[in-house]
Amino acid sequence: MEPPRVIALCISGMDPSAGAGILADIKTFEQHKVYGIGITTAQTLQTENEFVSIRWEKESDIIDAVNYLMKQYRVAAVKIGVVQHIQSLCNIVAAIREIDPAVPIVADPVISSTSAFTFWDGAIDESLLIKVLKMLTIITPNLQEAERLSPGSDAPAAARILSQYCPVLLKGGHNVEYPGYDFLYMPAGIELLVPETEKVFPKHGSGCVLSSSITANLAVGNPLLKACVNAKSFTEHFLNSNTSLLGYYVR
Repeated sequence: MEPPRVIALCISGMDPSAGAGILADIKTFEQHKVYGIGITTAQTLQTENEFVSIRWEKESDIIDAVNYLMKQYRVAAVKIGVVQHIQSLCNIVAAIREIDPAVPIVADPVISSTSAFTFWDGAIDESLLIKVLKMLTIITPNLQEAERLSPGSDAPAAARILSQYCPVLLKGGHNVEYPGYDFLYMPAGIELLVPETEKVFPKHGSGCVLSSSITANLAVGNPLLKACVNAKSFTEHFLNSNTSLLGYYVR
């Protein structure tokens, strides 16, 4: 019989294809021997090829669930995926911090889907963004998301600006110049995360897998840099698990 596992909480959307969102998070946690519990932020209708619709859960219900689960279980880390807007993200993170000021929180700022469905419309309130960043352990934007979070800046400049408030893992999956290279922006400087292989196969939900793998690593006590390095390796194995857009969870 194995010893009790640490618990991680994911707060994200329901993808019925199980490629992204809360199902991807839970499967990733399980591969890291972390017990996953979850709260849905939205019900979506999508597959790996198409995003059809979304129905948002009530923010009050999400926060009620956060309060209940965080008090019921000893949560070692939290991952937050898609939420309706920056105000919701701020309110959810504040609710977590009220219960546990020190628990690691990983935010994957899902602003639009890979099929170009936009979740966050309009301008992002800068004061709210700064407020929430200060409460996070790390944020994991891709190039386009970083530029949305810091309008008028290219992705590297945006990451530098955002990293004044919390560490930023700038994902390189869409980087034409340095494909697959991730950059971890921290107060002490920038760490380059080099891919283990040049050839990978794109996957629906790879960003969810990366951020939930970081969360699982933090939950078991790994420091942030090691958590990001381990998560990158895990995600690359996920990408290369097969040639389709739906990945298999292998270590």
